[in-house]
Amino acid sequence: MHSSEIARRHTFAQEIAREAGAIARRYFEAGDSIRATEKGAHDLVTEADLEIDRFLIGRLGQAFPGDGILTEESGGGEAANLWVIDPIDGTTNFSRRIPHFAMSIAFHAEGRTESGVVYNPILDEMFVARRGFGATCNGRSIRVRETRGPTDALIDAGYSSKRPLVDYVALVGRLLENGFAFVQNGSAAIGLAQLACGRIDGYCELFLHSWDVLAGLLLVEEAGGWTSDFTAGGGLLNGNAVLASTPAIREAMERILPLRSAL
Repeated sequence: MHSSEIARRHTFAQEIAREAGAIARRYFEAGDSIRATEKGAHDLVTEADLEIDRFLIGRLGQAFPGDGILTEESGGGEAANLWVIDPIDGTTNFSRRIPHFAMSIAFHAEGRTESGVVYNPILDEMFVARRGFGATCNGRSIRVRETRGPTDALIDAGYSSKRPLVDYVALVGRLLENGFAFVQNGSAAIGLAQLACGRIDGYCELFLHSWDVLAGLLLVEEAGGWTSDFTAGGGLLNGNAVLASTPAIREAMERILPLRSAL
């Protein structure tokens, strides 16, 4: 795909992320409780998720009718030019009015992610990356932190109910044994954005879907960080383990989460 076509999609993704954020903010600030339905263990969907999902599919379908669309709520399939979307990443936080959630929009073309947008509408933080052009937050360039080592590092260790609890407990144990501090904040998209802008030093999770992470992984890469190859082994459609960090702790993180044993 020509660079100008990627640029057009990159700009459009930011526009619709902000528009989708306005929908989420309307629900978040309403006086009534945010009704959530369980799709599975620790897996919720709200009316806002569904409305934003319909909105994004509609806008993208009108603007780029030849592109494929893969979303958490509506599914989809592989395509040469594919939008990969989570209307609200961090739905549990959103449903409890915890301002730690985001719209995640990635454009994946010819085997690699070319554009990524992660937008938190409550904090009004727009994280943006385009391959080869760096990463920004609200228009300002961002870089990963210069971590000194594990004892200087804070890791977001996401929990997935799709993997045995004992594996997550073991992962956290290895983090602590090796000197890392950890948090669990409930949104992979936000966690990766925080890694990209230097607030934390790493992110790991035993299983995630592509709509959770493609935009965030590009943010980390373009901000000078390291990420595992999420799309390897069919990860784009089937999901995969995720590991991302500042360069200084890459080897230590890889020892703690050997990806072959996490799948």
